[in-house]
Amino acid sequence: MPLIRNDFKNITKEFEAELNQFNKEFDEIIQSDVHLLKYILKYIFKNKGKQLRPLFIILSSGLCGKINDKTYKVAALIEILHTATLIHDDIIDEAELRRGVFSVNALWKNKAAVLVGDYLLVRGLLVALDNEYFDLLNIVAQAIRMMSEGELLQIQKARTWNIDEDIYYEIIKKKTASLFAVSFQVGAYSADADEDTQKQLFETGMKIGMAFQIKDDLLDFNGKKIGKAKLNDLKEQKLTLPIIYAFNNSTFFEKKKYLSYIKSMKKEKLTQTINWIENKGGFDYAENKMKEYAKLALQELENFSDNKYKKGIIETINFLVNRSY
Repeated sequence: MPLIRNDFKNITKEFEAELNQFNKEFDEIIQSDVHLLKYILKYIFKNKGKQLRPLFIILSSGLCGKINDKTYKVAALIEILHTATLIHDDIIDEAELRRGVFSVNALWKNKAAVLVGDYLLVRGLLVALDNEYFDLLNIVAQAIRMMSEGELLQIQKARTWNIDEDIYYEIIKKKTASLFAVSFQVGAYSADADEDTQKQLFETGMKIGMAFQIKDDLLDFNGKKIGKAKLNDLKEQKLTLPIIYAFNNSTFFEKKKYLSYIKSMKKEKLTQTINWIENKGGFDYAENKMKEYAKLALQELENFSDNKYKKGIIETINFLVNRSY
């Protein structure tokens, strides 16, 4: 049975004190004396979303040892970098909404949005430098590199309409799952876990991130996601797993027909495309792949001792694959 919105609140309630401490650290770090920047940052963080990455950092730190001041600083760094990438993504996608409200670029135009994104990117990296977390800089830099490569690969393939399942996985691995993976890794890092443990949790986070993105792609067709219009991916001509599967199991003429439907961006044509994807089994296939990645992540966790942090990770994974928003 799918989890409802309150179930996620019940998960986070167990770690309310830790999340409050994180938010206190986060708010202190992003302060600025520049009035416009201060105003825009206040607007951005008025609605902080689910804060999945800080939560996973806290949980993975607790899984490996003791949550400490380093954990909160590292969590703030990752959340700041994540926010910077969202701002830049909205500019690239020309998105007008983010989490149900106007995006930064919609209100302050691209110039201000780029500068705010750049500010947050640098501010996040300065957290590592100011606290002499030099090992962390390499971890974070690798994540930023992967995310940039994933975005560019998606743009490249969208232009040529040349994408297969393996390329799709490569795109979401770099663009989305990499930051989930790093969140688990740096959580372990903050608790002084050894490199093998960090690597194992990196892989756990990667699998969770893959499942998360496939679910996100499915929600674009039939979910109730806040701040993202239904069929947004189709309208932006992004080929996600359900569409790729349908294409791979269609005749040449079917592919040509529905590709023209997608490019037309007409509502009735998009509706017909959705029916075609469903009839070809695209949604069921993507759902099963998502569950496979979630199952692999849960298997990775079997090597860790049972405690409330492990329980929190498992419950959050279950929420992510069953959510409707």
